[in-house]
Amino acid sequence: MTTSLRWGILATGGIAHAFTKDLVLHGFVVQAVGSRSQDSADAFAAEYGIPAAYGSYETLVADPEVDIVYVSTPHPFHAEYAMLALNAGKHVLVEKSFTVNAAQARAVVTLAESKGLLVLEAMWTRFLPHMVRIREILAAGTLGEVHTLIADHTQDLPDDPAHRVNALGLGGGALLDLAIYPISFASSLFGCPETIQASATFKETGADAQVATIFRYPGGQIVSTLSASDTRGPNVATVLGTEGRIDIDSVWYCPTTFRVYDAAGAVVESFESEVVGRGMQFQAAEAERLVADGAISSDILPTSESIQIMETLDAIRAQIGLRYPGE
Repeated sequence: MTTSLRWGILATGGIAHAFTKDLVLHGFVVQAVGSRSQDSADAFAAEYGIPAAYGSYETLVADPEVDIVYVSTPHPFHAEYAMLALNAGKHVLVEKSFTVNAAQARAVVTLAESKGLLVLEAMWTRFLPHMVRIREILAAGTLGEVHTLIADHTQDLPDDPAHRVNALGLGGGALLDLAIYPISFASSLFGCPETIQASATFKETGADAQVATIFRYPGGQIVSTLSASDTRGPNVATVLGTEGRIDIDSVWYCPTTFRVYDAAGAVVESFESEVVGRGMQFQAAEAERLVADGAISSDILPTSESIQIMETLDAIRAQIGLRYPGE
């Protein structure tokens, strides 16, 4: 691909590796990496052939050769380091969930707008080819009136209390790590829910192990989601309409296949595509497109929607009694 932005990778955890692999594979320019450890930054840079490696986030965002920063820290630090990069004059792609709560999300977006800089939530599923096609199908009215989404995001993740996913102080739990996917999908279909019902179970660390939600929307639409970090389910999604449905195969939030059925149950479209790599390059391409166009928010995932999604997560947490340290 043709690329014009120089990327800086802020933090060197697992998701940073996944994203950077796709960047390098598809010809994006990765200029620098920053970590709290110089050794970690050096090792990351050596693995991906990155020219500059920094032992602090402050020196990374200060690099004049970096145009856009990918923030991949644990959730509680998204807002802090997104704002660090914005204050240094950098565009930002920040991992989902966008922040820990809606107040933080508003602060990040307000700062980006004041500086005329792009900030984009790294909900990579939004930009995958199968989701692009699904949006086209829905816009064409193929399903008639769309009124239901059923989706799960269920994984059997480590039980170690020290693991990030179980550490409440790191924003661990099913909600921010897993439920963000189906909840964001629901938002893309129906917007902001009118009513929210949520239930959860918890681990001994205080992190949520399972979260189930039912949303109702002003137009009468219903969404049902289940997310869990302690068991793996089918990881499929179904969109229902008055004239048909879409069944999205496992794993629905990754590059995958789907089928469109008419009201009589006949298949009217089967979708397949070949994605090279994990598929995280599409969100990078969207960020670069937006910057080239002079835009500071995406029409596919606007900053206003990222805030609204955080408001939904806040409402869920209020119902299930989940608070993070420092709130």
